[in-house]
Amino acid sequence: MSWWKQVALAVVLVMVGVVAWARLSPQAGIWLEQAGMPSAVVAVLAGKGEAGPGGDVAAGPARQAQGQQGQAGGRNRPGGMEVLVVTAPVTTGRINDRVSAIGDGEANRSVTVVPLSAGVITRVNVKAGDRVGAGTVLAELDSDAERIARDRASLAQKMAQEKLERYERLVDSKTVSTVQLSETRNELDNSTLALRDAELTLKRRSITAPIDGIVGIVQVEDGDYVTTQSAIATLDDRSKILIDFWVPERFAGLIKPGQPVEAIAIALPGKEFSGSVAAVASRVDRDSRTLQIRAQIDNERDELRPGMSFKVSMRFAGDTFPAVNPLAIQWSSSGAFVWKEREGVAVKTPVRVVQRNSDWVLVDGELTDGEPLVIEGVQSLREGMRVRIAGDKPNAAGS
Repeated sequence: MSWWKQVALAVVLVMVGVVAWARLSPQAGIWLEQAGMPSAVVAVLAGKGEAGPGGDVAAGPARQAQGQQGQAGGRNRPGGMEVLVVTAPVTTGRINDRVSAIGDGEANRSVTVVPLSAGVITRVNVKAGDRVGAGTVLAELDSDAERIARDRASLAQKMAQEKLERYERLVDSKTVSTVQLSETRNELDNSTLALRDAELTLKRRSITAPIDGIVGIVQVEDGDYVTTQSAIATLDDRSKILIDFWVPERFAGLIKPGQPVEAIAIALPGKEFSGSVAAVASRVDRDSRTLQIRAQIDNERDELRPGMSFKVSMRFAGDTFPAVNPLAIQWSSSGAFVWKEREGVAVKTPVRVVQRNSDWVLVDGELTDGEPLVIEGVQSLREGMRVRIAGDKPNAAGS
């Protein structure tokens, strides 16, 4: 492309930009006129001028506003100028009113069952998914030797009992001394303890369920040799699901046991479960600066499983702050501020930004709900300058 075409294209683009600025910005007309552009041209660019007698174009709102400033007494101080602005009301926003986190689900109680003695599995009585009660025999070990030992101890106890009864009858006739009677009683006590020991050893040849629960996958079969370290199966009490999640430390003083929580299982989108806080950790984790919370939810329909992930949310009263349009926030060397519109006058008000997002900014300052703040035309404002909100009638001369 030749150089003169490039120059022509640049001029056209500049003109398009000027026209767009003149039509979109309420203050563009005033700035263009102050730069020396004729008011008729400004009105045409803004698209608001009307052809008058002799082909002249009537001045648009920018020229009218400037004329009204002159009618207001021709004062040179900032208060003598009237600037066309757009405003938005102050609303109310909250922070720290909710918390959401991802947590892991666990069974209300979960036990991995192991044998209390080593041996060969002779019988497995359950399968995966069975619901069992505490004390149910899950599997049995070979117990022939233990049964013989139990019977031998039972016989020894019986013989000691009969001997004691015989000596008690003979002691009155002085045939048996009191010392012999005392020794016989000790023999009976020892035989009783031996019988209890043999019964306990035999009982441990049966692998029983320590809690009520649902059997997981059974890890052994008939004929397997197991030790006290061998896992037989896992029992889960799924009547309630416990969810562990972590929240930022600023919520440490707000969460108490019993507070309600809402949970959504990632595997069941759209279905919400209600529960409550079961426990709160006693300290904040130093590495992550988070606090561990444990919630519990009912699982009466047995829809949930241990190990599932959950999105947990909690609600709080939170802190209330004024919420303003992001365009209202201005900055100076002393910090952030906004322009209030109060009885047609611009008032500069310092604020502190608390939280920001794309829709609004929470600030801390002397602002009231519903109060109008300038969001367009802020570049031309000075303290005490008169303003007119777009769409309102112009102020009367001298007002």
